[in-house]
Amino acid sequence: MKSILIIFTFLLFYNCKATKTEASNTNKEETTYSVPAKDVKVNLDASDFKKSIKESMFFLASDDLEGRATGSVGIEKAAVFIENFLMTNDIKPYFETYRDSFRLKDIIGYNIVGVVEGNDPKLKNEYIILGGHYDHIGMGKEVNGDKIANGANDDASGTIAAMEFAKYFAKSKTNKRSILVTLYAAEEMGLKGSGHLAERLKAEGINAYTMINFEMIGVPRASDKSLSYMSGYERSNFAETLNKYAGEEVVGFFPQAKEFQLFMRSDNYPFYKALNIPAHAISTFDFSNFDYYHHVDDEADKMDYDHMANFVVKMIPALQGMMNTENKEVVLKDE
Repeated sequence: MKSILIIFTFLLFYNCKATKTEASNTNKEETTYSVPAKDVKVNLDASDFKKSIKESMFFLASDDLEGRATGSVGIEKAAVFIENFLMTNDIKPYFETYRDSFRLKDIIGYNIVGVVEGNDPKLKNEYIILGGHYDHIGMGKEVNGDKIANGANDDASGTIAAMEFAKYFAKSKTNKRSILVTLYAAEEMGLKGSGHLAERLKAEGINAYTMINFEMIGVPRASDKSLSYMSGYERSNFAETLNKYAGEEVVGFFPQAKEFQLFMRSDNYPFYKALNIPAHAISTFDFSNFDYYHHVDDEADKMDYDHMANFVVKMIPALQGMMNTENKEVVLKDE
């Protein structure tokens, strides 16, 4: 941790509402996995992902989008960019269009929802939900004449990761289960976008298996830490399952998750509540490796693109292994 001030700032301004306590043991040590990947064959070029990630980041976190506040002209530009990305990569709309619309008083917000159909006649009726929020806070405290809070790490990085996973599986067609790629507005207003979508999917009776929300994966953790960590680590065997198929510990345990109540503070939580499925956030931001949360210096040029490409490459076989098992291995644990 950098300082008590940084922690206090995070807890004060992290917008999402918590209603219950994180069920994890703060004294638990991170565990290293050495189980080899099982029945997963992938040929992934990190340089290709790096180029695509960087192009998306320099658009989504550009000054032209003015911080992507929900209801703004800037977030509309972001929505169109994401829609074009999905369309170009043969990721079809899940609903009649890519947009899942909702209203917050006089503000209209849009979640963007695409689908990659599974290749198994039976399992394609089960859905893996991947997501990230593409909104940000708009303007921040002025620094050196800059007022635009570009939101590169928070959460253009997670949005882009979800987009890249969808693109990969749409092209490789190696997923037996179907994938929903879900990008949310109004996270910064209290998980309103993801909350709306989760309830809509519940009402429509979706057969959802698991949900992963990618939250701030633009910077790497220290070399002695796992690549990423998962909120609500002990609520399911999700991390254990992903690590098994990755062949290494790509998702670790973060002791401060309980203290910060991270499980309830990101877009995974509405899906957990509405659908009663394993739903977690995966992040590489651990409060010690990036100083610009909700800051005007959360810029595209401060992201680590080698790290982001490495994260995507290492996570693909983990996701693929989980997507393709005949039985639902990932299950909720008793609290």
